[in-house]
Amino acid sequence: MNMRAKRADRAGIFSGTEANRAIIDIGSNTVRLVVYGGNMRAPTVLLNEKVAARLGRDIASSGTLASEAVELAMRGLERYALLLDELGIDDVETVATAAAREASNGPQFIQQVEALGLKPRLISGEEEAQLSASGVLGAFPGAEGVVADLGGGSLELVRIGEGTSGEATSLPLGTLRLADHITGNAEKSVKALGRVLKEGGWGEAIGGKNGGPLYLVGGTWRAMAVFAMQDYPLTDPHGFQLSAKRAAKLAEKLAKADPKSLRGIDRISTMRSANLPQAALLLQAMLKKLEPTRVVFSSWGIREGLLYDRLEGHEKSQDPLLAGVSNFAAQRGAPAVLATRIAGWTAGAVPQNAGGGSERLRLAATMLALASMQIEPNVRASHVVDWALHKRWIALDPRGRAMLAAAIAANGNRCELPGKLYQLGTKEDLEQAICWGLATRLARRIGARSPRSFQVSRLGLEEGALVLTLARSHEALFGVPNEKDMVLLADRLGCDWQLRVVEDEELLFGEEGASD
Repeated sequence: MNMRAKRADRAGIFSGTEANRAIIDIGSNTVRLVVYGGNMRAPTVLLNEKVAARLGRDIASSGTLASEAVELAMRGLERYALLLDELGIDDVETVATAAAREASNGPQFIQQVEALGLKPRLISGEEEAQLSASGVLGAFPGAEGVVADLGGGSLELVRIGEGTSGEATSLPLGTLRLADHITGNAEKSVKALGRVLKEGGWGEAIGGKNGGPLYLVGGTWRAMAVFAMQDYPLTDPHGFQLSAKRAAKLAEKLAKADPKSLRGIDRISTMRSANLPQAALLLQAMLKKLEPTRVVFSSWGIREGLLYDRLEGHEKSQDPLLAGVSNFAAQRGAPAVLATRIAGWTAGAVPQNAGGGSERLRLAATMLALASMQIEPNVRASHVVDWALHKRWIALDPRGRAMLAAAIAANGNRCELPGKLYQLGTKEDLEQAICWGLATRLARRIGARSPRSFQVSRLGLEEGALVLTLARSHEALFGVPNEKDMVLLADRLGCDWQLRVVEDEELLFGEEGASD
């Protein structure tokens, strides 16, 4: 099959999302392939596979890549090359980091990778830091602070702010090298790591103390977040944050932990559990040297930075939450145009409260609420709330997740919310989101989502009452189910309701324009 035929044939492989790009990340610990589709501002991960080759395990002692590690890495890379060919994906970016660039036999290894038909790019420590910074900037629009990317062979540090990154530094403090600086005494180990940070140009490269957040990038940091989230209502470590004080307590606790006990925790692998106590000592040293206001865990790093850097300016300015939700919802029968129409139709009835959610949250909630109706009723209730709480949405805080969950639940007439939502958002936040959901329920049910129904109807608050206005030609749209929907929403808003029927020319608006 030729490339064009493969590209056409692959369209149905990943449930409606075409595989657009692939990145192969050859790191010191793992060799990973990720295939992306959807909107590249908030890409959908279609395939994520790794091989724990530990290429950098012998760098400190011998200066070379271990032959067994190279063999394991090449076995994985050969598989990746074949998979990409079978899928017809020709937009492939391959990068190699600390282990390959520092080992004396690194050039020979790169030649082996090239022989597979891949085009590996050996990136410097500074470039690695800049790419991780780009990933964080893409995930947290407007982020300011310091990014710390912990890999197997190195720790990259870079300051970010005003949509860009500053100078960067790369230190030999990867998880495979931390043992060289750690003794049996925790306090002495933290001091030793602090000296490496200082001698490595921490202050010169990123301007000394932070005064802002510290963004942690890398699998070992994410495992640390998973440990901290065991009794938390959310499960995705991306975006999880701790105050500097709480981060210090977490680091102190993990530094004393037995890796065997960590291994039994769900979603913490054997490799990560072995690295966590030493990484915790490193975090203690970083907190002392940098003095951040808080610690934020990011699942976006070098790979997402590669994607983000290729975007045009207007693409970078897109809201990543709406970009991701719209792609997800469109595949489930909820196009963004319809959701935008419904969100606009409901806005007059449920205006923003003083400290309430934003219009972007309302639109995201509307898209997910509409998509949820394509799920079988017997599994819908739990499934759709999980979308809001546990799926990886970008640029969405815990409060926003709770509001999405409340709106989706109310759209299905479930206004008694799980208690965990009140741990994430205030009662006022969730009450407003419930009203979003009830208004969406009315909007989609009154005209079965037909475009015309939004042109011949209007919903709003008038003199303290909820008023549904219908054109006389479509008066029959108001049925028994809609009356129940009006009662539910009005009761939640604490007001009366009424139906008003007017002549068509008094109401027509929208795509056909208002009448004279």
